Amino acid sequence: MKKTFQKTLLSAAAAGLLLGSSFASAADTIKIALAGPVSGPVAQYGDMQFTGAQMAIKRINAKGGINGKMLESVVYDDACEPRQAVTVANRIVNDNISFVVGHLCSGSTQPAAAVYDEEGILMITAASTSPEITQLGYRSIFRTIGLDTMQGPVAGDYIATKIKPKKMAVLHDKQQYGEGIARAVHKTVTDQGINVVMFDGINAGDRDFSAIISRMVREDVDFVYYGGYHPELGLMLRQASEQGLKAQFMGPEGVGNPDITAIAGEASEGLLVTLPPAFEQDPRNADLVKAFHDNKEDPAGPFVMPAYTAVQLMAEGMIGTQSENPEKVADYLRSNTFTTPIGQVQFDEYGDLKAFNFVVFTWHADATRTEAP
Repeated sequence: MKKTFQKTLLSAAAAGLLLGSSFASAADTIKIALAGPVSGPVAQYGDMQFTGAQMAIKRINAKGGINGKMLESVVYDDACEPRQAVTVANRIVNDNISFVVGHLCSGSTQPAAAVYDEEGILMITAASTSPEITQLGYRSIFRTIGLDTMQGPVAGDYIATKIKPKKMAVLHDKQQYGEGIARAVHKTVTDQGINVVMFDGINAGDRDFSAIISRMVREDVDFVYYGGYHPELGLMLRQASEQGLKAQFMGPEGVGNPDITAIAGEASEGLLVTLPPAFEQDPRNADLVKAFHDNKEDPAGPFVMPAYTAVQLMAEGMIGTQSENPEKVADYLRSNTFTTPIGQVQFDEYGDLKAFNFVVFTWHADATRTEAP
């Protein structure tokens, strides 16, 4: 029978951001690996994850830690590269760390997850949305964000019912995350009768999109969905504007970063983005949001609150089981419901959230966003 825990230990009332690891001796600490991009083109998303996780660690330690021990964060850089993620995963194994928040990019998370599950390490990703990661039947892999199969239909339904384009292009970056979300959107819109005249991929890291933009101009495309990350879409937006493509663009949470405005400038105005709800606007998170602001940190990044939640869940699991055994903690997470900054959390048999909402936002050229009508 599932039980609902209304714990106050890890409430959203946090008071500061941990800027470094705990100073307690190793024997008195529980290490949590934070694995994600410190370097590379999407390091900004890694910053969001690290900020949220370290805030939770700070809060937990301020209340006395876990079962008499302090938490200690150890950051590992996988650069969102699959091979480097496997190297990082093996380092974490060799470092005898049993709990991991990460990884971030789905293409890195999936191979790393195989290592963790084999070694009995508990991993919670706050950012990876590919359904394939958890559907392999792992027992120690969880996530605190929704799936592409949740996000894609939200975007596709909005396109089909609100935008109603005459000729649509669906593009992606040929990577697990980007292509996966693009295919989910493609299926949703075609099932509702939208005319998709192009479904194509670009290469991650490309900088010149003149050929595919020229093709969209010839096809008279009036709406473009792009699955991938902000560096490529930012350049595409700018070049599309320069080449006279009169089409509206849309992308997933991987493009919802202020750097897309730094790249695209005015061309980013009106971009549609699916993102997690604005957890920083939830009144229940007011004290936590103030703590981030007091530390000159932005709580609005899509992975900040999910990463905070990942650490909170690990801590509640260790407290609930009076154990640092990741298998016991994993069983506890599957058997209970938790109150967190992202709302009520309950996991299914795969370690995925039973419910998670994505929201369509309009992006603006000043790098702000408003909920789309």
